[in-house]
Amino acid sequence: MRFVRIPLLLLALGASTSSVAAPSPIGRDSRPIEPVEIPPSVQQGVDMIFVDPEMAPAVHKREGLLHEIGLKDEAGSATDLFLPVNPVYTQLRRGLVRYRTTWGALPQTPIPAGPVLKPGATGERVSLLRERLGLGTAGGYDNALAAAVKRYQQVHAIKADGIAGEGTIASLNRGAAYYERVLMLNLDRAKALPGTDEKGRYVLVDVGAARLFMIEGSDVRDSMKVIVGKAASATPMMAAQIRYASVNPYWNVPADLAQTLVAPKVLSEGLGHIAAERYEILSDWTDDARQVDPASVDWQAVAERKTELRIRQLPGRGNSMGMIKFMLPNDFGIYLHDTNDKSLFQQQDRWLSNGCVRVEDAKRLANWLFGAMPTGKDPAVEEDVPLERPVPVYITYLTAEGGPDGVQFRADPYARDAALLNRYAVADESTPRSGG
Repeated sequence: MRFVRIPLLLLALGASTSSVAAPSPIGRDSRPIEPVEIPPSVQQGVDMIFVDPEMAPAVHKREGLLHEIGLKDEAGSATDLFLPVNPVYTQLRRGLVRYRTTWGALPQTPIPAGPVLKPGATGERVSLLRERLGLGTAGGYDNALAAAVKRYQQVHAIKADGIAGEGTIASLNRGAAYYERVLMLNLDRAKALPGTDEKGRYVLVDVGAARLFMIEGSDVRDSMKVIVGKAASATPMMAAQIRYASVNPYWNVPADLAQTLVAPKVLSEGLGHIAAERYEILSDWTDDARQVDPASVDWQAVAERKTELRIRQLPGRGNSMGMIKFMLPNDFGIYLHDTNDKSLFQQQDRWLSNGCVRVEDAKRLANWLFGAMPTGKDPAVEEDVPLERPVPVYITYLTAEGGPDGVQFRADPYARDAALLNRYAVADESTPRSGG
């Protein structure tokens, strides 16, 4: 795994991560827009981008020690028995051991494609399914087979209905080796997270679970749901520090939404839409930009993307940023923020934003970070409130988790895993494997 810091411009130009020097420290964001399109890093999906270089030394030290003891390139190794790694690593590594002794020990019998298999079915494919799940070939699709299928589905992120449809058969035919590689990939992702020897507070955003964790030392103090980037504008794996909060924030409408959201509304409803949504039109993206009369704008040109326009929504009622943004200055325009639409947190699919992280309960996160919810002098004016001591934020992407009952796979909303799995060779059965 490589740990890189990449300026946004160089990423857009396709620069090599191995030769890019870290830019100077970043101050207040000059263009804090959300949503934002995120160009992929060279190995986005396994590599952590360290925006703040001071967050990386502990990871580099662990990698050096692993190299000394010969474990650096051994995927799925029992690193946690030798070095203080993050508890997520230990849970996943134990899950890998358990997976190998349960699902990995079953016959990896292929099952031909065909009709959906359900209770009451018989035939050769049912016999093969029974063999694949360790039940023996004799018998039909009975209660025992339905229960075994359901257990498999529960572990492998498939709707657990006990019916072997196309998705379940495809998953079974991938074989245990495929899922062992998925676990190894997630173990590599976990290596970039703080070890048990790293004290203090930090925020962990797991994009794969669409969830945020507030952590002190090795203890999870609180957690909440988040809304993260959709596949077309994936939230990147990165580490940065919350340095301040913007209370009563503006929302700077991204240029693509000015084209696809605002301009069509103005063309169909008239300039009253600008007033109703409390938008301002500005001349440019600088701090001293002047206001522009909406009537002077060629809205058809904006809709056709012939003209790029800066639009921002005023603080207060209905603002898409809610009451507060938690700012971790970075080249990607990524930050954590409140939202006025809480209904989306009730959905299972929370990969909906254009990159930034919307938090379920901004007040609770603010209380943990600041000791109280920061307030500004004027609710109609955006104001920055510094955090006395910066708090690290690690944004990762896990498609599996370990727990007391073993491993649980998740969906891969960014379809990253398949492209990365060839780097992981599953050990031959004759090769000794690390114990639990």
